[in-house]
Amino acid sequence: MTANRVRIIAGKWRSRLVRFPPVAALRPTPDRVRETLFNWLGQRLDDLVCLDLFAGSGALGFEALSRGAARVVMVERDRAVAKALRESARVLDAAADVVQSDALAYVRKSAERFDVVFLDPPFASDLAARALAALPRCLAPQARVYVESGDRLEPGAPFELLREDRAGAVRYALYAYKP
Repeated sequence: MTANRVRIIAGKWRSRLVRFPPVAALRPTPDRVRETLFNWLGQRLDDLVCLDLFAGSGALGFEALSRGAARVVMVERDRAVAKALRESARVLDAAADVVQSDALAYVRKSAERFDVVFLDPPFASDLAARALAALPRCLAPQARVYVESGDRLEPGAPFELLREDRAGAVRYALYAYKP
């Protein structure tokens, strides 16, 4: 990873770079963590519909599309970052819907059901726990939810911890939705 760009690590856009604006709070998921996550998910996400909340650089959403996801909805509050996500989707010809919105507001209003959700909010907030609490209404049966955070989360039912790990200050976990 270099300044203001992140590399897609596998799939049809392998080694392509996604650019993003220099926003202080933006923290793209490191290559090693993405590699582990997609190993947990099974490498291919063929025909799955994904939600990338707090999308930021778009690293998780574009990686999912590169690995066969049917569609990814990327939710990003920052206007400049959302604009960069739309430009990256255009350049890649990606099936990404970029929504400029507050993530929690989007989850409360969405009628869509998602197979995989990537949840990577700012660490210095309670947004991970709040988003997890709001998510069940948007989850398909058997959905998987990936969470990055600074601290360990224990969401409890209806989520079952499948895998978790740590890389430096980043804690990450994959949960199964068990309605």
